[in-house]
Parts: sequence; structure tokens; C-alpha cells
Amino acid sequence: MPLSVEEFQVAQMYMVMKMQQQNTNSTEGVEVLENRPFEDDEIGKGQYTLKIYRLQSKAPSWLTAFAPADALVMQEEAWNAYPRCKSVIKFFFWVFDVFQCLYFTRFILTIETIHTADCGLSENVHDLTKEQLAIRQVETLDIASDYNDYWSYIIGASNFDFSQLQSAQTGRGPLLDGWQEQCYPVMTAYKLVTIDAPYWGFGSKLEQALLAGEKALFLESHRNCFGWIDEWYGLNVDMMRELEKQSDSSLNEKLGRPGLVANGEELDRKLNY
Repeated sequence: MPLSVEEFQVAQMYMVMKMQQQNTNSTEGVEVLENRPFEDDEIGKGQYTLKIYRLQSKAPSWLTAFAPADALVMQEEAWNAYPRCKSVIKFFFWVFDVFQCLYFTRFILTIETIHTADCGLSENVHDLTKEQLAIRQVETLDIASDYNDYWSYIIGASNFDFSQLQSAQTGRGPLLDGWQEQCYPVMTAYKLVTIDAPYWGFGSKLEQALLAGEKALFLESHRNCFGWIDEWYGLNVDMMRELEKQSDSSLNEKLGRPGLVANGEELDRKLNY
């Protein structure tokens, strides 16, 4: 990312709010159940959130053959002790087996992130064991690439052209080949993704789909962080926390869920869309 570690904290908060608002309406989207400070011995102290995702329109057709679209629900618990973060996403399914019997299953995706001020060359920021390193697969995602696939279409692409884009507020950009070695500031989000999925039935196929979907989401969300830089630049974490409260209430209001009612017009104006 062509940002400092400190800047990215604000960029990420802004991006999450705006993408949640864009993907929530009266029938599906993101419901915020908890958003509060936390402190524990594992990753320190920060902000804890508990969210429910109902995004049935984004379910691939082969998956809806196993389960009704409205039965596909995701629960995300996140511990944001920036620059360290951890998310545990549980996918719950009511599915039909070969005998058309309805039963319940779940898949768990864990994402541990460390943000560092480097250009992506750190070998083992997560302190993995030799055994873990032996089975680790490493993939580098470049926000300036034009990579797109099926999941990019499902997630939704913002279509930024970073070979042309330049920030009016910071003068950063465009991002040309090799920008990581030439850009200052620069930082990397190192994400350790593990998945717990049953391997019977459609488990293996779903595992690959979830990983591909997460890759597309990582790429699109981080593209948005830089693409929206002139919208969030100059804000700070305290200001973002206030916007976050309004956004959480607005999301729940759209879905008809309990929560404080925010001024929707004011929130839309602040999120610049």
C-alpha cells in the first residue's frame, strides 16, 4: 500500500464503512450486533465487533443448489488491535443431502493480519513454526494490478486505473510497474488465512471458493483504500469512530434491525457517495 501504517488505519475504517453501506439494503447486507473496546492477552487492546452478513445475492449458483440462498449466513468476530488484527468468520449453512434431508453445517475462516512499514519482503511476520511454514502458500496481491476473475465480478469492482490516478490531496500516484520499491510511504498488510472445512460432500469445493472469494475481497478492499484517499485523508481515528457509530446504526436501520437511528443523509454525505 502507498500509505503509512498510521494512515492505513484510518483508510481501512473508512473503506469498511463505505463498502458495508454500498452492500446493505432492506433485504440483505451487514448487521452490526456489537462494537466495543476489548483487551486480552493474545493481541492486546482495541475494538471488538460482531457482525452478521446476509449476502444471498452474491452466492454462486452451484452453492445455491445445495442450500437456499437465504440460508447462507456469515458471522464475523473481529478483534482490531491495530496494527494487529484477527477475524474469525463462520459460514453457516442449512443444506440438503443426497436424500433431500435438511442438516446444518459450518465452515470457519480465520484471518490474522499484521501491518508493517515495508514493501512486502518480510518472510515470517506471523512467527510460524517450521511445520506451518512447510505447508504455507504465499501469494502477493498488488493493488495496481488489473487482475479480475469470477469472484471479482461477484464482489464488485471499483475499476480504479492506478496507472493514471493521482491523489489531489497527497500527490501520490500514479502506481506504475515497480511502484513498491519507489514509493514512500509504503506498507504491507500480511494476512495469514486458515480454513476449517469438512472434506466430505462439497467441502473441498467450498473451501476453494471461500479462499478465492477472500482473495478478491482483499484486493478490492485495499484498492478502495487508496482509490478513496482524497475522501478520508485528514480524518483521524477518533473522527472515524464517531462515523462508525452512525454507520452501524444506519446499517441496522436499513435491515429493519434494532439499533440507534442515524441521519442517513448526513452519513451518505460524509461517505461521499
